Amino acid sequence: MDEVFKALADGSRRVLLDRLHARNGQTLNELCDGLAMTRQAVTKHLDILEAANLVGTRKHGREKLHYINPVPIHQIGERWIRKFERGKLAALSELKRQLEKRDE
Repeated sequence: MDEVFKALADGSRRVLLDRLHARNGQTLNELCDGLAMTRQAVTKHLDILEAANLVGTRKHGREKLHYINPVPIHQIGERWIRKFERGKLAALSELKRQLEKRDE
């Protein structure tokens, strides 16, 4: 998971992931379009995202298409976020129960 956290730490890489989430299966040219980054910078960011298994590629003719892989992000949610939500949800549930009991 260290690679995933390192990859997600950079705002430019998060922008690329957002763009792939909005429209999966983009070429490098499509991903570069409208960004204030050089093609080489986008390529380096994509390489880091691929190394973290956040992006996968597939050749389609002469084009290389980039696809988001949501599994590592889901694993982070399961491992690091959900366990912190449980306490808050339990507290809200208890508060609701107490308020409903008071209103009866």
